Amino acid sequence: MFTVTVTPESAGWTYCGLRVLELPPGGTATFDTGNEEMLVLPLSGAAQVTCAGETFALTGRASVFDRVSDFAYVPIGTQVTIASAGGGRFALPSARATRRLAPRYGPAEAVPVEVRGAGHATRQVNNFCAPEAFECDKLVAVEVLTPAGNWSSYPPHKHDTAGDGEAVLEEIYYFETTGLAYQRVYGSTEVLVEVRTGDVVLVPNGYHGPSMAAPGYDLYYLNVLAGPAPQRTMAFRDDPAHAWIRDSWAGQPRDPRVPMTSHLGRTR
Repeated sequence: MFTVTVTPESAGWTYCGLRVLELPPGGTATFDTGNEEMLVLPLSGAAQVTCAGETFALTGRASVFDRVSDFAYVPIGTQVTIASAGGGRFALPSARATRRLAPRYGPAEAVPVEVRGAGHATRQVNNFCAPEAFECDKLVAVEVLTPAGNWSSYPPHKHDTAGDGEAVLEEIYYFETTGLAYQRVYGSTEVLVEVRTGDVVLVPNGYHGPSMAAPGYDLYYLNVLAGPAPQRTMAFRDDPAHAWIRDSWAGQPRDPRVPMTSHLGRTR
């Protein structure tokens, strides 16, 4: 049922989690959220999500490269049932939380789609659960689509802002790709790994990036972030050795392949 299970305990940290649920046609799954708030985000397929007396019909999508998806929020202390008539794969990003918010539906047309970077660093960010876009207690989540041959999560960065008291964010990368891609994480240790569909990379601290889409293969990743700060944040700072890259974008055109999708479907 769950092809990916990352909990704070299994990751060795405190807040951030992710599960990926696969359902066959006509399949259902029921579980309790416990002390985690969650989203139900279709990666492929449609679903009905029932919790706390509410039922949300998620239109979903054929794949992450097909369109921007709708989603549902489910709070802590709730029994959830996910049912899919046609079957599908559903991401459940989560965070340990203390406030119990109301279950809610997130329409695809309300998801802010951002084009970030320029040149070979152009990518699309779907800010569906960014702090300014959707209310949660602790959970932050965004999707990134990178066309073949481009780099994202670039310049390399880390999610803290030294000297201003901002807390470090735990972060999960979940990948889907039409072929292969690479992810770098560095700081106290250095990791450069090949990633394919279904792979997960954990970033407990330190710099991470770039995420590299090999030529010929588009790349998708879901970022899940959470931390102890009372206000949700995606605060970051670039690796000083590579920070100049951001300024160079002012003189470069954006890749015309981006944005790759919208809530209406593929743009190209």
